[in-house]
Formats: sequence, structure tokens, C-alpha cells
Amino acid sequence: MENTKVELKLENVSKSFAKIETDEVTHALTSVTTTMESGEFISLVGPSGCGKSTMLRLIAGLINPTTGKLTVNGEEIEKPAPDRGMMFQKATLFPWLTVKDNIAFSLKMQGKLKGNEDKVENMIKVIGLENFREDYPAQLSGGMAQRVALVRSLINEPPILLLDEPLGALDAFTRMNMQDEILKIWQEKQQLAVMVTHDVDEAIYMGTRVLVMDAHPGRVIADIPIDLPFPRDRGSREFVEYRIDILNKLHFAGKGAKE
Repeated sequence: MENTKVELKLENVSKSFAKIETDEVTHALTSVTTTMESGEFISLVGPSGCGKSTMLRLIAGLINPTTGKLTVNGEEIEKPAPDRGMMFQKATLFPWLTVKDNIAFSLKMQGKLKGNEDKVENMIKVIGLENFREDYPAQLSGGMAQRVALVRSLINEPPILLLDEPLGALDAFTRMNMQDEILKIWQEKQQLAVMVTHDVDEAIYMGTRVLVMDAHPGRVIADIPIDLPFPRDRGSREFVEYRIDILNKLHFAGKGAKE
């Protein structure tokens, strides 16, 4: 599936959840229509409860929409598939496998490990865990485990890469290094990447587009193309202008921001 070109469409997609004990209905996502394509890096940013993770789970096929439909190259998404790789907020590693074997697991299951051992070793170097390759998840810190889970998702190079706050458990410096590593792989493979983040700077730094979302009900309130070359300068005037624009839309810019 490497380098497969994809077009992902969400057409009037809504998702509601009913509470069993009451008659209340939570409208997690309302009337989202958008198209995403290979070579794009879509950042989803917004407050808690705005439907970011719900949108990612719908794209992954883990849940189905209440109304509307999602398609990949014209085929409706009804369940998970190998063309959509997902990295969750929490590291979900196999406790009985070492760091090396966790990273290699999916390649082994697909019969692709032979000849790709160097790729596994390179991923171990990328996350700086050369001295922990034979350790088990219980021996790792939370940040280490998150790094292992991240590269386990990246190593398959799925045409659609779904990232649910993949770097949230990392310290600031490791986080910035991993942002660059994810971007490097994405640029090489020209995947479609869709990432949930609460970090506006991260959304701008990594995204070719930023979908700004709001809650109650969850919805997209702005679709902002980020017209900046890679690698990006976090301190540039243009970068700061994007930040102010997004924070304004989220009502967090403060008194000094221009409307």
C-alpha cells in the first residue's frame, strides 16, 4: 500500500451519542464536509469536547457516523482497514514484547520483516532508545512507551496516518524532535496525515491545513491553509500571524490581539 494516492471525503458527517440512563443526546460532531488528499498534513485543533478525536475515530472506521458518510477513493468507510494507521493518545504496546519486537510486530505479521530489519533499527535510533531495545514496556517511562507506539504506527507507512495527540506525553525538546521526524517521513512518503492536537503552535508547525473546531456541538469553524515552507520558523512574523488568527477564532488571543 506504499505511496497509494488517496482522497478522503467527509460528506455532511455528524455523530451523536445517547446516554443510556437519560434521554439526553450529545452531538459530538455536526455537519462536517471536507476533502483531504495524499500529501496533505491536516491538523485538528480546538477545545476539549469539540469532536476532534471523534472525527479521527470515524475516519479510522472505529465508529460509524449518525448521518452522512466518509469515503476513501469513493469507497465508504465502514470498518478499520490497513490503509488507515492510527496512533492513540495512550501507548498501547504488547507487554510481552520488547521495544524492538513491538516496533517490528506489524511488519512480522504482514510477512515483511525479512529485509526490513534496518528499518526497525532506524526507528529505534529515531526515538533514541538504542540502549532499551531489549527492554519491555513495564520497564519504560510513559514518554518512552509513547515514542515506541508512535514509530510502530509510522513503520507501516499507511496511505492515511491518523495521529491522536501522539506527542502529548513527551517533554518539550523530545516533542520538537519527534515533530521533525514525523514530518520527514510524511514528506518522503506523501501520505495523508490527520493529527489531533491541543497545541496551536504544533498545529501550525506541522500542518498544511489547520481545521479549527468548536464545541457544543462539535463542528469545524475554519479551514486555514498554512502557506509556509518546510522547515518552519516558529518565531517568524507569518507564523505568529497564523497563531493569532487561530487563537482569535478560539477566543483565546487575549486583549492585545487584533480582530
